[in-house]
Amino acid sequence: MTPTLCTERLLLEPYIPEDEEGFVALFQDARVSQWMGDGPASEAADRALFGRIFTKVYAQDLFDVWAVRRNGLLVGHAEIKLTDVVGGHEIIYALAPTVRGSGLGTELAEAIVAYGFDTLGLTTVYATVAAPNEASLTLLRRIGFEHVRDIKEDDGSTTRVLARRLAPRERIAL
Repeated sequence: MTPTLCTERLLLEPYIPEDEEGFVALFQDARVSQWMGDGPASEAADRALFGRIFTKVYAQDLFDVWAVRRNGLLVGHAEIKLTDVVGGHEIIYALAPTVRGSGLGTELAEAIVAYGFDTLGLTTVYATVAAPNEASLTLLRRIGFEHVRDIKEDDGSTTRVLARRLAPRERIAL
């Protein structure tokens, strides 16, 4: 079961059915969806994706997916999941353009990474980022991610694979 996480300014909690409109609005915003998955999708596809969070991801406890809230409002989306693409756990995050530029992306990414290390017991956390997405690449580098390799996509674009390894001082003594 996806737990609730709190940061200084954000609340990450499992989605509820009433989040559907906010989820669809977030994913239908081209400034967000251009960097998510295969890019912009139809509204129907985004609604179906939202439904699968409940019928598949939560129902089968496949991985952690969060609604990201600030002051009670849905402002983003976050995940951490095992993927074959990176051969480990990958973080995924998105914020509404209205809240960007205030450090919330860093706060969100750090929270997911900390969850991966502290709760899931991971020693490496990955992220995949479209090469032109300089804002996300800069954010990830700033919080300790390093470039691992590039993936050449079928459409000719490049996806960067980055990793953050648990530093010895971050390991919890048992």
